[in-house]
Amino acid sequence: MRPSSIKRCVGVDLAHQIQESRVLLVGAGGIGCELLKNLVLTGFGDIHIIDLDTIDLSNLNRQFLFRHEHIKKPKALVAKEVAQKFQPSAKLEAHHTNIMDRQFNIDWFKGFNIVFNALDNLAARRHVNHMCLAAGVPLIESGTTGFNGQVQVIKKGETECYDCNEKATPITFPICTIRSNPTQPIHCISWAKSWLIPELFGESEEDSDVIDNTENAENADEIARLKKEALELKEIRDSMGSDSFCRKVFEKVFKIDVERLRGMADMWKERQPPDALDYDKLESGSAQIEPTVSKLSQKEWSVEENFAVFKDSMDRLSKRLIELLSDGTSTTGTNKPILSFDKDDEDTLDFVTAAANLRSTAFHIEQKTKFDIKQMAGNIIPAIATTNAMTAGLCVLQAFKVLQHDLNQAKMVFLERSGARAINSDSLDPPKPTCSVCSAVHGRVSVDSERATLGDLIEVLRSELDYGEELSILNHGGNGQGEVVYDPDLEDNLSARLQDITNNLDYITVVDEDDVDKVPRVNLELFFVERAEASSEESKPVTLQQGLEIPRKAKKSTIPASEDTAMTNGTSGPGKRKRDGEDEEMTNGHVAKKVAGDQANGDGEDVIVVDEEDGKDGGAILID
Repeated sequence: MRPSSIKRCVGVDLAHQIQESRVLLVGAGGIGCELLKNLVLTGFGDIHIIDLDTIDLSNLNRQFLFRHEHIKKPKALVAKEVAQKFQPSAKLEAHHTNIMDRQFNIDWFKGFNIVFNALDNLAARRHVNHMCLAAGVPLIESGTTGFNGQVQVIKKGETECYDCNEKATPITFPICTIRSNPTQPIHCISWAKSWLIPELFGESEEDSDVIDNTENAENADEIARLKKEALELKEIRDSMGSDSFCRKVFEKVFKIDVERLRGMADMWKERQPPDALDYDKLESGSAQIEPTVSKLSQKEWSVEENFAVFKDSMDRLSKRLIELLSDGTSTTGTNKPILSFDKDDEDTLDFVTAAANLRSTAFHIEQKTKFDIKQMAGNIIPAIATTNAMTAGLCVLQAFKVLQHDLNQAKMVFLERSGARAINSDSLDPPKPTCSVCSAVHGRVSVDSERATLGDLIEVLRSELDYGEELSILNHGGNGQGEVVYDPDLEDNLSARLQDITNNLDYITVVDEDDVDKVPRVNLELFFVERAEASSEESKPVTLQQGLEIPRKAKKSTIPASEDTAMTNGTSGPGKRKRDGEDEEMTNGHVAKKVAGDQANGDGEDVIVVDEEDGKDGGAILID
């Protein structure tokens, strides 16, 4: 769009603000591609794009900046290159890296007038939310799932932040359910993807985020049995490349293991016991079936067709791994070559589809098509290009109000197919007093990196900020999670250097836990500033850069929610009643039936919701 046209559309003053603005776009996926195009054509003059991901084949149906020749290339770099053609005069800068890297610190965020989130994972969303709050930079959060979308404006001290409303914890499945008592298709898919493929062609994924390996009364026996079976599979794996390899694997997992489970009569008092599968019978029945049946991704395969694909995909994977082993090529950067599941890898996808369906057959569970299993195993949320485009447009419209400092006119905007109207909006709520994230006080400490210890920091907290004995300190690593490095029962780190026990002197959170005599204070987040020159022996190795006032926490309300209060963003709140005709609930861009979701999904590739209403184990299942 020409500058003169922009001025006629939004006015001279706003057009000038747009042109002079420096904006950050985090995420170059489904929403990110649409948003980058909008920002460039609207006249934003200085745009930074950051994305860690590379382009996959499955991205091409909705991420219109990318073409087939761009597959495996960095999204941020390609998006910049293509978007530059829309507006050659625009200043674009791309970063193919993680937004949670230490180089993108609070001072870096302060250099932007506005930040747009188009992310697809919870940790990164929370990190950007936190950094924007600390830097005092407005954030526009967005997400879509299917026909539904959401846009939220976040500003420190004026609106709710991303963490004001709790997000539901993703569900993991106990290993005993995955290995011994599957009741839903997703259990069989997780078994094939997270257990069988690693045992045969990779390394055992006992720390899978889908399978809960916590040793408790329910899981302990199954974990011990799993280790025993892993040894048996290891012996079978040694026969890879032989004519008997496929038979040995099949009979181990679909006959011997199933017969063992069938013998546990107590498990099958309330449901039909599993049936072992016969290799010879299926081989005879599939003799005329071509392996190309695997191309029929939206057709439900018969048991014989699944068997044919199972044999063929095992042969393909075996040949690939043997070739990798023979030339010493590693697919993971480690010394030992392995094959792992990739939703865009036909060989591994065919194997998971066939193995999961064969297991479903044995346990009398509904089978799924290859298309469905790709969605479920690849953790893909339904993504629609039109929804992404509408959401991106709404982001820019809200950005206009932010640039004009008119937050009173900014809205929480929803795209809802089930509602009376396609686009609905609500006023922005003020920050929740009980939110530990946006109520936190932010400060800076100057440190001598060579001398400063955790004990020196605690001394400053107690002498200058009047903290008592009951406090804890959390370090924030690159995964966005807080790790306790000090509390009254953990004093091992007092003499350790700050740069050794923190994320290379990034920032820490101080939590006041002295609630015996009075209400504890809100969290204090301290950002480290390294001294340019080493300090003298007489000077303090840790000093506050400014005085800080740390208020007390607000007391939690004991007033019960009214019956007509609806869930919004994962928690109930007044004034957020469900609209007529609305039977699904939005959780920051993520719609989930009967449960609050965990994150907005701008790219459509990190969360899955499976709706299984039948049986005692029914209900929504959310997998991260």
